[in-house]
Amino acid sequence: MGRVSGKVVLLTGGAMGLGKASAKALIAEGARVIITDIDHAAGAATAAELSCEFLPQDVTDWGRWQEIVAEVEQTHGRLDVLVNNAAVTVFGSFMDISPEDFRRCYTIDVDSIFMGCKAAIPLMAKGGGGSVINFSSAAGNKANADLAAYNSAKAAIPMLTKSIALWCAREGNNVRVNSVQPGTILTPNVESVIAGTPDPDATRAAFSVAQPIGRMGEPEDIAHLVVYLASDESKFATGAPFIVDGGLSMA
Repeated sequence: MGRVSGKVVLLTGGAMGLGKASAKALIAEGARVIITDIDHAAGAATAAELSCEFLPQDVTDWGRWQEIVAEVEQTHGRLDVLVNNAAVTVFGSFMDISPEDFRRCYTIDVDSIFMGCKAAIPLMAKGGGGSVINFSSAAGNKANADLAAYNSAKAAIPMLTKSIALWCAREGNNVRVNSVQPGTILTPNVESVIAGTPDPDATRAAFSVAQPIGRMGEPEDIAHLVVYLASDESKFATGAPFIVDGGLSMA
């Protein structure tokens, strides 16, 4: 315990799935975690379960980002870690989805990271530095004909991360910025997708064998990486895409 002891962490999309698992792991290692989510009820329930703070947030709202960061500064006086986890998956080929759905995917998955970094990094720098962790996906490395918006949005995140990391290095503000690219992880969202198919057992098997390792990942597989990137153990890592996908992007 104590790998991130005393660090103040702001984590978006923390109500469930990878966000919730990451928050739980960070808290177990001593962090003070503030989760945000657009789902007020689920966010409040998770905060009560994990004994952490919850702030309602639409991550596409620039004004709300400024309010959130100001509240964190007022309450805690600092911000050490930002985890940009909130995202949406838009299914469909480029011919099937509407321009509105395409833009929605980018606004939630990419624009929110731009806004989060822009709002939070000055406060992190003011406190002496910190770590930004941007969630991408193995879908940013491996294309699918029916994931045109999601594939391209998630592919944009590692490059945006590199650009922000280089800016921070040039500024000498001691803020590190890295991205995480999970493969297929058995989250409640994936479970619901599997359950909604005509043959859930066959779908589960197909999802599993898609990874060369032969199984889907568990939320804790990603949460452990988030703890590492949030901790001082990763002090020499910046601008890097951390791929944890069971070999999916190699297949």
